[in-house]
Amino acid sequence: MTATALRHDWTIKEARALLELPFNDLMFRAQAVHRQYFDPNEVQVSTLLSIKTGACPEDCKYCPQSGHYNTGLEKEKLLEIERVVAEAKAAKDKGASRFCMGAAWRSPAKKDMPYVLDMVRQVKSLGLETCMTLGMLREDQALELADAGLDYYNHNLDTSEKYYNHIITTRTYQDRLDTLDNVRRAGMKVCCGGIMGMGEDLDDRAGLLVQLANLPHHPESVPVNMLVKVEGTPLDNVDDLDPFDFVRTIAVARIMMPESHVRLSAGRENMNDQMQALCFLAGANSIFYGEKLLTTNNPEADHDRELFQRLGIRPEQREQAHTEEEQVEALSEAVEYERTRHMFYDATRESA
Repeated sequence: MTATALRHDWTIKEARALLELPFNDLMFRAQAVHRQYFDPNEVQVSTLLSIKTGACPEDCKYCPQSGHYNTGLEKEKLLEIERVVAEAKAAKDKGASRFCMGAAWRSPAKKDMPYVLDMVRQVKSLGLETCMTLGMLREDQALELADAGLDYYNHNLDTSEKYYNHIITTRTYQDRLDTLDNVRRAGMKVCCGGIMGMGEDLDDRAGLLVQLANLPHHPESVPVNMLVKVEGTPLDNVDDLDPFDFVRTIAVARIMMPESHVRLSAGRENMNDQMQALCFLAGANSIFYGEKLLTTNNPEADHDRELFQRLGIRPEQREQAHTEEEQVEALSEAVEYERTRHMFYDATRESA
């Protein structure tokens, strides 16, 4: 079978037509595309750690970390590097191949960058892929992270450009696109998706997928989140999303971005096993693994392992094709980490 060609010229009309296909037809088409590019029984496993929680100046209406809303979330300072490395080791032991670190910032401050860069180096030295989400990045910040060895940078578009101002007013859609461009030009891989169930309509879901698929390069990872309604946020009382609409979005993301890992992300705790199985059938082949996604709950790792076993799914293994030079470099970075460990306390004491 000839592999489905990659496209960057999708229209809203085409995406909407896919979303409106009879469910069985859509699932069949998505699974056929998925099998052209991926092993249908492998799922990439990531773990996400909040390295700095709360007091974010942005007003994203879904987010409990926003300083604009009273959600009862306690503000936390930047984590010690030693703790981050320990969490990464534990995640690897539980089967994660990628470790993602998130900070509730509008963008990283100059004083925090040395510690963030050390986190990347130390986690990478463990043999894990590294990912970070730190808010907006300037070109120079993206280059620093790339030089430190960061593999992926996450920066979601959240929704369509048309619906965006209903959700966020403190940064523009173009700000987000500029960060994605800086990340790509620095040589890092892009992790970018959105959130379903925020009151958007079908055209908004189509618009988000078109925006992602029409980027010059498809994001390597496309997280598809289902809104987790948190008391105190403006979206606390929004109507629930039809589960089939969520599965449809996964399927269309797979069809439009066939080479990308489509990640079943936030909201999994509210999905039963049957819904998650449908998402895997629709082409989702990446999950976050562990008890929390930044500040919201996530299915426990033991339950995920049990579900994988029931479905005959296995974790995707990262290729460990490191050269001798790369191994020496990782060891040198670990030695430098030990030499500078006296700096770690300052990071937690001074960071807001």
